Amino acid sequence: MTIHFKKEEFLERKSKVIEKLKKQNLDGLLMFRQESMYWLTGYDTFGYVYFQCLVLTLKGDLILLTRAPDLRQAENTSIIKDIRIWVDKEESNPANELKNILSELGLANSNLGVEYEAYGLTGRNALKLNASLKNFSKLYDQSELVSLLRVIKSPAEIIYVRKAAELADRAMESAWKHSHAGVNESKILSEMQGAIFSGGGDYPANEFIIGSGKNALLCRYQSEKRKLDKNDQLSIEWAGTYKHYHSAMFRTIPIGQVNKKQKKMYSVCFESLKACENKLKPGNKIGDVFDAHAKIFDEMGYKKSRMNACGYSMGATFAPNWMDWPMLYTGNPFILAKGMVFFMHMILMDSENQLAMNLGETYLVTDTGNERLGKKKLDLVIG
Repeated sequence: MTIHFKKEEFLERKSKVIEKLKKQNLDGLLMFRQESMYWLTGYDTFGYVYFQCLVLTLKGDLILLTRAPDLRQAENTSIIKDIRIWVDKEESNPANELKNILSELGLANSNLGVEYEAYGLTGRNALKLNASLKNFSKLYDQSELVSLLRVIKSPAEIIYVRKAAELADRAMESAWKHSHAGVNESKILSEMQGAIFSGGGDYPANEFIIGSGKNALLCRYQSEKRKLDKNDQLSIEWAGTYKHYHSAMFRTIPIGQVNKKQKKMYSVCFESLKACENKLKPGNKIGDVFDAHAKIFDEMGYKKSRMNACGYSMGATFAPNWMDWPMLYTGNPFILAKGMVFFMHMILMDSENQLAMNLGETYLVTDTGNERLGKKKLDLVIG
């Protein structure tokens, strides 16, 4: 069995979830988020794309309902001992099998929390779940119950986050080395991901974002790849990933020469990032971090070019994205605390002039402030 943490840490996490269930007057939790299953038991899979549920009761029972391909996956990567298999067949309904498990556990007429906000629990699967458990037990949306615990990283988790940050730095070195006129974006991507793999890292939970020319203004991956022109711009967002823990970065690299307008955009991004650093400290609301970012951009005339969020928590996440909960946007009342990890991205997309500028780094919240986990310079680098 290969698990990424000591069993004692998993048991401590389990106790914390059970304590949360007691406070919410819940008899059990139906977990559909892969992040919750991984954090609580070590279970490592992409089988969550099908119906899959991990049941935790107040008594401490842990039962996984999954498909046959994930039987040995659970046995080899997790502390779960009770693994049940639902069989693929025409008109199969695993929600009914889950109901049988809950009945076996004595959870009829009980209060159950459900992670409805989960990629595996599709709309159709949620309808099946609700229909199967109708008149059986009361269901309550508890999608953030485990996330509230996951957001503060343990010392063992921080070791993995630091390793992810080291790998992100290696990838940036590769980007700086290969981002020059005449080089294809595919080459840059392969070198960056290769640096992470050669350092013992993983696939990220979503694709690296890369785009040059007009596509440098995109905030999502798209499949077009092109060679960099003599004078160009290249935007890249990536994450170092280690045992599914992420540390992300974002840069725009002018190619050949830097446009004066773009140079100003960089200066504003840098100033905005520093303002966010000053707000990212224990006791502050995360909405205040966003407001510090927006104030700089808006005062400098970039309100139309900025985003409506400037970052999010980072941790052990699975496809389709590495964005973790919670997000940095205005009015978010969530309070920062030591041990939280946030990626803060300063994004400017000037559609009128077809210019992009991005600057993003990952930070660990400390006792009195924060620590930037990336160790490379924040300077504007020209390819």
